[in-house]
Amino acid sequence: MDYDKLGLMMGLEIHQQLNTTKKLFCPCECELTDKKPKYRVLRYLRPTQSELGKIDRAAFEESRRELTFLYDAYPHHTCLVETDDEPPHPLNQEALEIGLIIATLLDMQVVDEFHTMRKQVIDGSNTGGFQRTGLLAIRGHMETPYGKVTIENLCLEEDAARRMGQRKGKVEFRLDRLGIPLLEITTDPSMKRPEQVREVAYQIGQVLRSTKVKRGLGTIRQDLNISIREGARVEVKGVQDLDSMEQLVKNEVLRQLKLLEIKDELQKRDAQVEDKIHDLGEQLKDTESKIIHKAIKTGGKVLAIKLKGYRGLIGKEVQPGRRFGTELAGYAKKMGVAGIFHTDELPAYGITSREVEIINQFLEIEEEDAFILVADEKDKARNALEEVQRRAEMAMGGVPEETRKALDDANTEYLRPLPTASRMYVETDIPTQVVSKELLGYVQANLPELPKEKEARIIDGYNLSEDLAHQLVRQNRVEQFEEIVAECGVEPTTVASLLAYTLKELRREGLNVENLSDSLKGTFQLLKQGKISKDAVSEVLVGVLKENWTPEEAAGNLNLLMLSGENVSTIIVEIVSANEKLITERKMGAMGSLMGMAMKELKGKADGKLVNKLLKEEIQKYLQ
Repeated sequence: MDYDKLGLMMGLEIHQQLNTTKKLFCPCECELTDKKPKYRVLRYLRPTQSELGKIDRAAFEESRRELTFLYDAYPHHTCLVETDDEPPHPLNQEALEIGLIIATLLDMQVVDEFHTMRKQVIDGSNTGGFQRTGLLAIRGHMETPYGKVTIENLCLEEDAARRMGQRKGKVEFRLDRLGIPLLEITTDPSMKRPEQVREVAYQIGQVLRSTKVKRGLGTIRQDLNISIREGARVEVKGVQDLDSMEQLVKNEVLRQLKLLEIKDELQKRDAQVEDKIHDLGEQLKDTESKIIHKAIKTGGKVLAIKLKGYRGLIGKEVQPGRRFGTELAGYAKKMGVAGIFHTDELPAYGITSREVEIINQFLEIEEEDAFILVADEKDKARNALEEVQRRAEMAMGGVPEETRKALDDANTEYLRPLPTASRMYVETDIPTQVVSKELLGYVQANLPELPKEKEARIIDGYNLSEDLAHQLVRQNRVEQFEEIVAECGVEPTTVASLLAYTLKELRREGLNVENLSDSLKGTFQLLKQGKISKDAVSEVLVGVLKENWTPEEAAGNLNLLMLSGENVSTIIVEIVSANEKLITERKMGAMGSLMGMAMKELKGKADGKLVNKLLKEEIQKYLQ
């Protein structure tokens, strides 16, 4: 695909939780919990006007859903600040310093004063209907093999509440995550190739890993802004996997190209979206479709709209495995319905050919026309079809500006319209924070070691391979590695290999390796003292994890303690005596076979070098 010809432009937003002792505007813990909530808070959220008297379009659409929000609150993890019943406390200075460190590492220009703003969000992710955020630095840059990328902004803000589920118009959130300090790093839209955006995300991630940031699923979230020349800017939220980022870009470019093809075809057909919404309850009262039958039985409505010139296009594929009908259904589902029926997929779902004919006759459907049908509560069904009408009209203009959600298969689905500048207004409860030259100077004089620098240092200092060094840095185990080597005096490659690979294998087997720090040192002390062999280290750790033994208990109980030199010598003599014929035939060439027998017999309870030495001496004695 010729991305230059298409005019592909991409920007990246990275949201990273900071690992601070308290939240951004209160003293609560920055940890998540699965405990039963102490109490719950109920909220209704409505859009407000900006200082210019305008309402953000994303907030307006959310308000049309008329949802109720229920929030779980906890002692220690939440307080009155999270429930919006108390003004925010002063800004977390630890979070501010971490932000300044990252701004410096990204070569950004730090602001003189930090002003907290309110960013309107009424999807329920914040009890107050807004998120607190502030600009900390601007105009950084990053070099990539594909060209220089400008880092436009770095903002310090509070994370949102955790969405736990939705039932009957009530959305449940957990307030433990609300208020955790978060950095938002935004690039300019100068990236032109799918592989470039992955490279930038990786490099920024490496910088973040050098500081006090949280690790694990959900602690870093990446959003992509993607557009092509004839298309529109689309924001894709929640891109978790770097490896799928390139494919996601390709799929979004394909989606926009397909939507442009649909636009051209609709214009050729002189397509039209009729305003009228029709009630088909009488026509489908005897249907065998379970969905429609249930809606009618429970007092709901079966409503339909007519789309002139849309037949055959609703079923057109726009992403791998997803059709234009899925785009229309995405808008309908935001109003609470389960989905839509459309011409290009019927008869199906219990709707017969005869019923399709009846609908066509009632709606006066012609050869190129289509219909969309929704069965649900009256208001839900009507609102859903109004949204479908709106999206169908947008199709005649090409690609709409949207916020979309990243899916696991590298496709996307509709979330909401793109927000506008109308969502920002001043936070009046928090004073301006001056970023002094003294503070900035202190930060710049105490910068952390960047990952690439750390890799190079441990390669040179410990004679490690590039792969081992990279794995230790990537898994944040360099400090642990250096501690073990310094305290236990064990060969560095042995320690690095265990930390980088063996622990990963044990984790895959379902063992919790995260709290092994002291046991790791104890196990390597046994190795240093000659009490166990290198081959026995992982088995000792399995005993520690499964049976809660100490390393020495595990080595003893599992019969892994090293044999004395005298015992090893006795076993070697027995092996040689039992294989005299082999030695007579092969002479010293029998070493390989006998070494294998010896190591199998000793089961890792003797050092290989010692076994080799004793075996060689015993064979030579026999031959003499």
